Amino acid sequence: MTPHLPVLAALFALAACAAPIPSAEVSDPFEAQNRQVHAFNLGLDRAIRPRGDAAAADPAPPSAGAMMLSRAGANLGLPSAAVNGLLQGRPDDALANVARFAVNSTVGVLGLFDPAGAIGISARPGDFGQTLHVWGVGEGDFVMLPVLGPSTTRDVAGRVVDALIDPLGQVVDPPESYGLAAVRVRGRIADRARLGGTIDSILDESADSYAQLRLAYVQNRRFQLGQTGAAEDFEDPYAAQ
Repeated sequence: MTPHLPVLAALFALAACAAPIPSAEVSDPFEAQNRQVHAFNLGLDRAIRPRGDAAAADPAPPSAGAMMLSRAGANLGLPSAAVNGLLQGRPDDALANVARFAVNSTVGVLGLFDPAGAIGISARPGDFGQTLHVWGVGEGDFVMLPVLGPSTTRDVAGRVVDALIDPLGQVVDPPESYGLAAVRVRGRIADRARLGGTIDSILDESADSYAQLRLAYVQNRRFQLGQTGAAEDFEDPYAAQ
């Protein structure tokens, strides 16, 4: 028995009923601490990618290099998404993610290019937070994580399990694993640059950027899980790739 199976068995026990429909309100009992973390994240974001009025008014399109890094980072998340597809009882999603990973990791040069998309093999997003939802676990409380950004207590648990069950993490050892981690980080930074205008409007143009980001994240996540009929015009910059 692998060391992670008892963890998964305990989580399966939580799947006795369907996930409850979330309240229209967002549960945020940790708001004071969350706002402090948000302030830290905002300062870090500004340090990594300074913004100005001119840049906001006429943002430059993402470079080809940034797009390649974004694709490579997303490609590394496909094996974990495939595992979650199986755990959610969606073998077609798992197979599509495996096929996409195989094509883009070889013909697509480690995911820098997207030949799989050109032949109609699209990614099927999946993470363990989504799996917990399918198993009947409720949303929980809103949490702002350092660097990683907005989440919920359910999705924080999902992040931990995703790290444990990631197939790449099981087969790639240091120092190669450090290179994979670097690609993931660079991919996230590239995503930030690609979505600059959308994120800047939330962080810089709202009266309360924390409340606006909380609302946008929760609405978008609920839409991803099929709990709402329409999502805000917002692409989550912190979504797991």
